Amino acid sequence: MASENTQSRPSPVAESTSENTSPSTKPRRGRAPVELPGRWAAEQETYLVSLASAPLSHQTRRTYASKTRQYLAWLAGAETDGDPLGTAEGRDWAVRDYRSHLQAVLKRRPATVNGALAAVDDFYIRRGLGPARALRVDLADAAPRALEPRAQVRYLRAVDGSPSPRDQALALVPFYAGARISEVVALDVDDVRHSARKGMLRILGKGERVREVPIHPKLAKVLKAWLEERQDWPRQEGPALFLNQRGDRLSVKAAHDIITGIAARAGLDDDITAHVLRHTFATTLVRGGTDLVIVAELLGHARLETTRGYTRPTAEDRSRALDLLTTDE
Repeated sequence: MASENTQSRPSPVAESTSENTSPSTKPRRGRAPVELPGRWAAEQETYLVSLASAPLSHQTRRTYASKTRQYLAWLAGAETDGDPLGTAEGRDWAVRDYRSHLQAVLKRRPATVNGALAAVDDFYIRRGLGPARALRVDLADAAPRALEPRAQVRYLRAVDGSPSPRDQALALVPFYAGARISEVVALDVDDVRHSARKGMLRILGKGERVREVPIHPKLAKVLKAWLEERQDWPRQEGPALFLNQRGDRLSVKAAHDIITGIAARAGLDDDITAHVLRHTFATTLVRGGTDLVIVAELLGHARLETTRGYTRPTAEDRSRALDLLTTDE
C-alpha cells in the first residue's frame, strides 16, 4: 500500500429542505442496533449533538451517525495501539485497522468502506483531531450501480401496488426521468407541462441548470392521477408538486423513505435509493444505444465524461462473460 496521506474533510451536502432534524441512529430495516458500552455511548452522544447542527442533509447526518456508532462499537472491543480518541497517532492506527477489519473480516465493498471512513473522519474532525491519515480503498472501474431487468420489473410492480397516487408518481420520477431526489422534491406543479402529443418535465438541477425531460407515458399516467388527487389535499395552495400530510413540500428524507419502502416491498435490498433508479434510467438509455450527448442532457451532466461512466462493464457483465466458458457436467 502507498504511504498514508491526510484525507480532506468530507464534503458537506447542502440541506435541500427546510427540515433540519437531529440525526437518527435508527438502523436499517431488519438490522439490530449496535450496542455501545458506557464510555463509548457517551462519545457517540457528544458526536450526535455536534452533528445535529452541521450543514448536512438529513440523510448524510443519519448515515454518519450510524457508521460512527459501528466504528465505536468495533473500537470498544479492539486491541489498539495508542489512544484512538486522544492522539493523532492512535487515531491513524485505529482507523487503518478498522479499514482492514471492514475489508478482510466483514468483506465490505470498496464504496462501503470509503463511506465508513468518511463518517469516521467527520467524527474526528468534530473532536478537533482532524481526519485520519488513512488511504481510501481503490474503487473498481465499473459502471454506477443500476437495477437489472428483473429487479426493475419487481420495483415497477411494487409501485403499481402502492395505494397512494402521490407515492406512485414520486417513485417513478427518478426511474423514468432520471431525476435526483433533491430535484424530485423541488418540482412544482407548473414544472409538469402537458401537451397534445407528449408532456415535458422541467427539472432544476445542480448549478441552477434547467433541463427538460420528455414525460414517459407511464409517468404521465401516474402524474395525472396524483395531480387530480392533489386538488383535494389539505392546504394545497402552494406550488410544490409533492406534498406531505400538512400540505407542505415533501422533504428529501420523506421522499427517500417512500422509495426505499417501495423497494423493500418489492423484495429488493436496503440500498435501493432514488440515485440507483437514476443510474438505472441512464444505464438503460446508454445500453439501448442512445447518444451520450442526449443522455448527458437528460441527466443534467455538465461533463460528458461523467455520462461515459455508464458505458463501463457492470458486475452482471462480468458474470455473463464467465457463462460463455465451456463445462463438462
